[in-house]
Amino acid sequence: MQQIARNKVFGGWQKRYRHQSQVLGCEMVFSVFLPPQAERGPVPVLYWLSGLTCDDQNFVTKAGAQRYAAEYGLAVVAPDTSPRGNDVPDDDAWDVAKGAGFYLNATEAPWSQHYRMYDYIVEELPVLINETQPVDATKCGIFGHSMGGHGALTIALKNTERYHSVSAFSPICAPMQCPWGEKAFNLYLGPDQSTWQKYDASVLIAEVDTKMPLLIDQGTADDFLSAQLKPELLQAACDACNHPLTLRMQPGYDHSYYFVSSFIGDHIKHHADALCAL
Repeated sequence: MQQIARNKVFGGWQKRYRHQSQVLGCEMVFSVFLPPQAERGPVPVLYWLSGLTCDDQNFVTKAGAQRYAAEYGLAVVAPDTSPRGNDVPDDDAWDVAKGAGFYLNATEAPWSQHYRMYDYIVEELPVLINETQPVDATKCGIFGHSMGGHGALTIALKNTERYHSVSAFSPICAPMQCPWGEKAFNLYLGPDQSTWQKYDASVLIAEVDTKMPLLIDQGTADDFLSAQLKPELLQAACDACNHPLTLRMQPGYDHSYYFVSSFIGDHIKHHADALCAL
Protein backbone atom coordinates (compact mmCIF):
# COMPACT_ATOMS: atom_id res chain seq x y z
CA MET A 1 0.00 0.00 0.00
CA GLN A 2 1.44 3.37 -1.06
CA GLN A 3 0.40 6.71 0.42
CA ILE A 4 -0.04 9.22 -2.42
CA ALA A 5 -1.49 12.23 -0.57
CA ARG A 6 -1.69 13.62 2.97
CA ASN A 7 -3.39 16.84 4.09
CA LYS A 8 -4.06 18.27 7.54
CA VAL A 9 -7.73 19.22 8.02
CA PHE A 10 -9.81 20.01 11.15
CA GLY A 11 -7.02 18.68 13.35
CA GLY A 12 -6.96 15.31 11.58
CA TRP A 13 -5.44 13.91 8.41
CA GLN A 14 -7.00 13.32 5.02
CA LYS A 15 -4.93 10.62 3.35
CA ARG A 16 -5.04 8.84 0.00
CA TYR A 17 -3.58 5.45 -0.84
CA ARG A 18 -2.93 3.19 -3.83
CA HIS A 19 -2.82 -0.60 -3.61
CA GLN A 20 -3.10 -3.72 -5.73
CA SER A 21 -6.47 -5.41 -5.26
CA GLN A 22 -6.44 -9.18 -5.48
CA VAL A 23 -10.25 -9.30 -5.55
CA LEU A 24 -10.60 -6.86 -8.46
CA GLY A 25 -7.41 -7.82 -10.27
CA CYS A 26 -6.28 -4.23 -10.71
CA GLU A 27 -4.75 -1.26 -8.92
CA MET A 28 -7.18 0.68 -6.71
CA VAL A 29 -7.13 4.04 -4.94
CA PHE A 30 -9.00 4.96 -1.75
CA SER A 31 -9.06 7.82 0.76
CA VAL A 32 -9.13 7.79 4.57
CA PHE A 33 -9.87 10.64 6.97
CA LEU A 34 -8.41 10.13 10.45
CA PRO A 35 -9.79 12.46 13.13
CA PRO A 36 -7.49 13.95 15.79
CA GLN A 37 -8.85 11.39 18.30
CA ALA A 38 -7.11 8.63 16.30
CA GLU A 39 -3.78 9.82 17.67
CA ARG A 40 -4.89 8.54 21.08
CA GLY A 41 -6.23 5.16 19.98
CA PRO A 42 -8.59 3.30 17.64
CA VAL A 43 -11.75 5.14 16.55
CA PRO A 44 -15.05 3.99 14.97
CA VAL A 45 -14.97 3.79 11.18
CA LEU A 46 -17.45 4.74 8.47
CA TYR A 47 -17.33 3.57 4.86
CA TRP A 48 -18.67 6.01 2.27
CA LEU A 49 -19.78 4.67 -1.13
CA SER A 50 -20.02 7.17 -3.97
CA GLY A 51 -22.35 7.25 -6.97
CA LEU A 52 -22.22 6.79 -10.73
CA THR A 53 -19.19 8.32 -12.52
CA CYS A 54 -17.57 9.30 -9.20
CA ASP A 55 -14.36 8.22 -7.50
CA ASP A 56 -13.11 8.75 -3.94
CA GLN A 57 -12.32 12.42 -4.51
CA ASN A 58 -15.89 13.64 -5.10
CA PHE A 59 -16.81 12.93 -1.49
CA VAL A 60 -13.47 14.01 -0.03
CA THR A 61 -13.46 17.43 -1.69
CA LYS A 62 -17.19 18.28 -1.84
CA ALA A 63 -19.11 16.74 1.08
CA GLY A 64 -17.51 18.66 3.95
CA ALA A 65 -17.53 15.54 6.09
CA GLN A 66 -14.14 16.05 7.76
CA ARG A 67 -15.40 18.81 10.05
CA TYR A 68 -18.10 16.55 11.54
CA ALA A 69 -15.99 13.40 11.56
CA ALA A 70 -13.36 15.30 13.54
CA GLU A 71 -16.00 16.56 15.97
CA TYR A 72 -17.39 13.09 16.67
CA GLY A 73 -14.11 11.21 16.38
CA LEU A 74 -14.88 8.98 13.41
CA ALA A 75 -12.60 7.72 10.66
CA VAL A 76 -14.11 7.82 7.16
CA VAL A 77 -12.98 5.52 4.34
CA ALA A 78 -13.93 6.47 0.76
CA PRO A 79 -13.15 3.83 -1.89
CA ASP A 80 -13.50 4.14 -5.64
CA THR A 81 -16.76 3.15 -7.35
CA SER A 82 -15.43 0.45 -9.68
CA PRO A 83 -12.29 -1.35 -10.82
CA ARG A 84 -9.99 0.70 -13.02
CA GLY A 85 -7.12 0.10 -15.45
CA ASN A 86 -6.40 -0.69 -19.08
CA ASP A 87 -7.21 -4.38 -18.64
CA VAL A 88 -10.61 -3.73 -17.04
CA PRO A 89 -13.58 -4.00 -19.45
CA ASP A 90 -15.43 -0.77 -20.14
CA ASP A 91 -18.51 0.47 -21.98
CA ASP A 92 -19.31 3.64 -23.90
CA ALA A 93 -22.31 4.30 -21.64
CA TRP A 94 -21.70 6.35 -18.48
CA ASP A 95 -24.07 4.34 -16.28
CA VAL A 96 -22.28 0.97 -16.51
CA ALA A 97 -18.67 -0.30 -16.37
CA LYS A 98 -15.87 2.00 -15.12
CA GLY A 99 -17.28 4.34 -12.50
CA ALA A 100 -20.42 2.20 -12.20
CA GLY A 101 -19.58 -1.00 -10.32
CA PHE A 102 -22.95 -1.07 -8.48
CA TYR A 103 -21.29 -2.71 -5.45
CA LEU A 104 -22.11 -6.25 -6.57
CA ASN A 105 -20.18 -9.34 -7.67
CA ALA A 106 -20.60 -9.73 -11.44
CA THR A 107 -21.19 -13.26 -12.71
CA GLU A 108 -21.30 -12.61 -16.46
CA ALA A 109 -18.33 -12.39 -18.83
CA PRO A 110 -16.38 -10.23 -19.39
CA TRP A 111 -17.33 -8.38 -16.18
CA SER A 112 -16.94 -11.24 -13.69
CA GLN A 113 -13.13 -11.15 -13.72
CA HIS A 114 -12.88 -7.62 -12.31
CA TYR A 115 -16.30 -6.28 -11.28
CA ARG A 116 -16.49 -7.70 -7.76
CA MET A 117 -17.04 -4.53 -5.80
CA TYR A 118 -19.18 -6.25 -3.17
CA ASP A 119 -16.29 -8.49 -2.10
CA TYR A 120 -13.87 -5.58 -2.31
CA ILE A 121 -15.97 -3.38 0.01
CA VAL A 122 -17.06 -6.10 2.43
CA GLU A 123 -13.97 -8.32 2.58
CA GLU A 124 -10.72 -7.03 1.08
CA LEU A 125 -10.71 -3.31 1.86
CA PRO A 126 -11.73 -3.64 5.55
CA VAL A 127 -8.89 -6.11 6.16
CA LEU A 128 -6.45 -3.60 4.71
CA ILE A 129 -7.94 -0.74 6.73
CA ASN A 130 -8.02 -2.72 9.98
CA GLU A 131 -4.39 -3.77 9.57
CA THR A 132 -2.98 -0.35 8.70
CA GLN A 133 -5.21 2.34 10.24
CA PRO A 134 -6.10 3.14 13.90
CA VAL A 135 -9.74 2.04 13.66
CA ASP A 136 -11.98 -0.08 15.87
CA ALA A 137 -13.40 -2.73 13.52
CA THR A 138 -16.16 -3.58 16.02
CA LYS A 139 -17.64 -0.10 15.55
CA CYS A 140 -18.33 0.14 11.83
CA GLY A 141 -20.99 1.95 9.80
CA ILE A 142 -21.67 2.51 6.11
CA PHE A 143 -23.34 5.25 4.06
CA GLY A 144 -23.41 6.52 0.51
CA HIS A 145 -24.99 8.54 -2.28
CA SER A 146 -27.13 7.43 -5.25
CA MET A 147 -25.57 4.18 -6.57
CA GLY A 148 -23.48 4.30 -3.41
CA GLY A 149 -26.61 4.68 -1.32
CA HIS A 150 -27.89 1.50 -2.96
CA GLY A 151 -24.58 -0.17 -2.11
CA ALA A 152 -24.63 1.01 1.50
CA LEU A 153 -28.19 -0.20 2.09
CA THR A 154 -27.73 -3.62 0.50
CA ILE A 155 -24.35 -4.27 2.10
CA ALA A 156 -25.60 -3.27 5.55
CA LEU A 157 -28.75 -5.37 5.25
CA LYS A 158 -26.73 -8.42 4.17
CA ASN A 159 -24.10 -7.99 6.91
CA THR A 160 -25.88 -6.81 10.04
CA GLU A 161 -23.27 -8.48 12.24
CA ARG A 162 -20.57 -6.24 10.75
CA TYR A 163 -22.24 -2.86 10.21
CA HIS A 164 -24.01 -1.21 13.14
CA SER A 165 -25.30 1.92 11.39
CA VAL A 166 -26.39 2.82 7.88
CA SER A 167 -27.67 5.85 6.01
CA ALA A 168 -27.99 7.11 2.46
CA PHE A 169 -28.48 10.18 0.30
CA SER A 170 -30.75 9.78 -2.75
CA PRO A 171 -30.23 5.99 -2.94
CA ILE A 172 -31.39 3.76 -5.77
CA CYS A 173 -33.96 2.09 -3.54
CA ALA A 174 -35.39 -0.55 -5.88
CA PRO A 175 -32.83 -1.22 -8.64
CA MET A 176 -34.85 -4.15 -10.03
CA GLN A 177 -37.56 -1.63 -10.91
CA CYS A 178 -35.59 1.25 -12.47
CA PRO A 179 -33.65 1.70 -15.73
CA TRP A 180 -30.24 2.11 -14.07
CA GLY A 181 -30.58 -1.06 -12.06
CA GLU A 182 -32.18 -3.15 -14.80
CA LYS A 183 -29.40 -2.23 -17.22
CA ALA A 184 -26.57 -2.92 -14.78
CA PHE A 185 -28.08 -6.13 -13.40
CA ASN A 186 -28.66 -7.55 -16.89
CA LEU A 187 -25.10 -6.72 -17.85
CA TYR A 188 -23.34 -7.93 -14.70
CA LEU A 189 -25.67 -10.69 -13.44
CA GLY A 190 -27.51 -11.93 -16.52
CA PRO A 191 -31.25 -12.17 -17.26
CA ASP A 192 -32.25 -14.41 -14.33
CA GLN A 193 -33.92 -11.91 -12.01
CA SER A 194 -33.77 -14.27 -9.05
CA THR A 195 -30.05 -13.43 -8.88
CA TRP A 196 -30.85 -9.72 -8.76
CA GLN A 197 -32.81 -9.88 -5.52
CA LYS A 198 -29.77 -10.03 -3.23
CA TYR A 199 -28.75 -6.58 -4.46
CA ASP A 200 -32.12 -4.82 -4.05
CA ALA A 201 -32.76 -3.11 -0.69
CA SER A 202 -36.54 -3.13 -1.18
CA VAL A 203 -36.40 -6.92 -1.40
CA LEU A 204 -33.73 -7.55 1.24
CA ILE A 205 -35.52 -5.54 3.91
CA ALA A 206 -38.02 -8.35 4.48
CA GLU A 207 -35.26 -10.91 5.00
CA VAL A 208 -33.27 -9.33 7.84
CA ASP A 209 -33.83 -10.16 11.50
CA THR A 210 -31.79 -7.25 12.88
CA LYS A 211 -33.86 -4.13 12.30
CA MET A 212 -31.11 -1.53 12.04
CA PRO A 213 -32.66 1.96 11.74
CA LEU A 214 -32.30 3.46 8.26
CA LEU A 215 -31.79 7.19 7.66
CA ILE A 216 -32.40 8.43 4.12
CA ASP A 217 -32.37 11.98 2.83
CA GLN A 218 -33.92 12.66 -0.57
CA GLY A 219 -34.25 15.97 -2.38
CA THR A 220 -37.64 16.79 -3.88
CA ALA A 221 -36.03 18.58 -6.86
CA ASP A 222 -33.88 15.57 -7.75
CA ASP A 223 -34.19 14.93 -11.51
CA PHE A 224 -33.78 11.18 -10.93
CA LEU A 225 -36.36 10.86 -8.15
CA SER A 226 -39.37 9.36 -9.91
CA ALA A 227 -37.68 7.30 -12.63
CA GLN A 228 -34.58 5.94 -10.91
CA LEU A 229 -34.60 6.31 -7.11
CA LYS A 230 -38.13 5.35 -6.02
CA PRO A 231 -37.88 5.83 -2.22
CA GLU A 232 -41.62 5.15 -1.93
CA LEU A 233 -40.97 1.48 -2.78
CA LEU A 234 -38.46 1.12 0.06
CA GLN A 235 -40.85 2.96 2.39
CA ALA A 236 -43.61 0.49 1.50
CA ALA A 237 -41.29 -2.47 2.04
CA CYS A 238 -40.21 -1.13 5.43
CA ASP A 239 -43.81 -0.49 6.45
CA ALA A 240 -44.76 -4.04 5.48
CA CYS A 241 -42.20 -5.61 7.81
CA ASN A 242 -42.11 -2.88 10.46
CA HIS A 243 -38.50 -1.96 9.75
CA PRO A 244 -37.51 1.46 11.15
CA LEU A 245 -36.93 4.01 8.39
CA THR A 246 -36.54 7.77 8.63
CA LEU A 247 -37.13 9.09 5.10
CA ARG A 248 -36.67 12.85 4.96
CA MET A 249 -37.89 14.51 1.77
CA GLN A 250 -35.91 17.75 1.60
CA PRO A 251 -37.76 20.49 -0.33
CA GLY A 252 -35.89 22.06 -3.24
CA TYR A 253 -32.72 19.96 -3.02
CA ASP A 254 -31.34 18.14 -6.05
CA HIS A 255 -28.99 15.17 -6.60
CA SER A 256 -25.71 17.05 -6.23
CA TYR A 257 -23.07 17.34 -3.54
CA TYR A 258 -24.62 20.69 -2.61
CA PHE A 259 -27.42 18.52 -1.22
CA VAL A 260 -25.06 16.02 0.40
CA SER A 261 -22.99 18.72 2.08
CA SER A 262 -26.15 20.35 3.48
CA PHE A 263 -27.05 17.29 5.55
CA ILE A 264 -23.77 15.39 5.97
CA GLY A 265 -23.52 16.57 9.58
CA ASP A 266 -26.85 14.93 10.41
CA HIS A 267 -25.70 11.66 8.90
CA ILE A 268 -22.39 11.57 10.70
CA LYS A 269 -24.19 12.29 13.97
CA HIS A 270 -26.60 9.43 13.18
CA HIS A 271 -23.62 7.08 12.86
CA ALA A 272 -21.78 8.52 15.86
CA ASP A 273 -24.83 8.04 18.08
CA ALA A 274 -25.02 4.37 17.09
CA LEU A 275 -21.32 3.50 17.05
CA CYS A 276 -20.17 5.36 20.12
CA ALA A 277 -22.93 3.67 22.14
CA LEU A 278 -21.46 0.20 21.44
